[in-house]
Amino acid sequence: MAFIDYYSILGLNKNASEEDIKKAYRKLARKYHPDLNPNDKEAKAKFQQINEANEVLSNPENRKKYDEYGEHWQHAEQYEQAKQAQQQYQGQPGGGGGGGRWQEAYTGDFDEGMFSDFFGSMFGNRRSGRQQAKFRGEDYNAEVNLTLREAYTTHQRTFTINGENVRITIPAGIANGQKIKLKGRGSAGVNGGPAGDLYITFVIEDDTDFKRVDNDLYTTATVDLYTAVLGGETTVNTFTGKAKVKVQPGTQNGAKMRLKGKGFPVYKQEGEFGDLFVTFTVHIPTHLTEKQKELFTELSKL
Repeated sequence: MAFIDYYSILGLNKNASEEDIKKAYRKLARKYHPDLNPNDKEAKAKFQQINEANEVLSNPENRKKYDEYGEHWQHAEQYEQAKQAQQQYQGQPGGGGGGGRWQEAYTGDFDEGMFSDFFGSMFGNRRSGRQQAKFRGEDYNAEVNLTLREAYTTHQRTFTINGENVRITIPAGIANGQKIKLKGRGSAGVNGGPAGDLYITFVIEDDTDFKRVDNDLYTTATVDLYTAVLGGETTVNTFTGKAKVKVQPGTQNGAKMRLKGKGFPVYKQEGEFGDLFVTFTVHIPTHLTEKQKELFTELSKL
């Protein structure tokens, strides 16, 4: 089993912080994402390596094992158990040879061959005669970037995972940072063990017109001075189009209005929506005519 330098894959050294790992992963994952490189096999392979490196290094417990055991980090517990058993074995009379005492000391199912030369050298390449252990494959992690408008509607996305196209349905209302699991879509298991899972984290980009807070949306609308003073109607943007709303007389700059049910869809709750909050910005007229100035002067005296 060849050694894989996860730090090198992410362009980092062993002193990298958690934030360094996160930034490096996001940058490289976007660069080599299969959706952006549909016909590039090298990019796909690189993307898988990046995910594997992030899976190990972003988890403090996994990273500690990796730093100590290298590519054998997944089998750290078996390694320690075998190491203790070997020490017990060597401490027994006649411990230099084979025998039943070794089998009594270690009752796990493994074969040193799955640990390559590193582990085999510890036992002098002796075999216990037992069946090789089955190990679950590694989990993969990936990010999917969505616009706010894409997250507003239920839609499908296709991913290439281990050379296989996988289509998933993304429900409307998915949240920024939300993670879903695709069972069995991770790395293949060892010696017939189950495959790992794929965890997809959704990253939702900011929108220029709307701000999302949970299931509510926030936007702004401009009204002219005369409508703000006298009252009337104005048009505001919603995710489903434009809507006419009433403006109360004497509306102040910064006043807010709630449009019930015009917000973001509630995740996996069909027909349920948050609210839309509109903040009014009163537009002050400029470049007044002399007549308009006279009228405003007269108003000010009143």
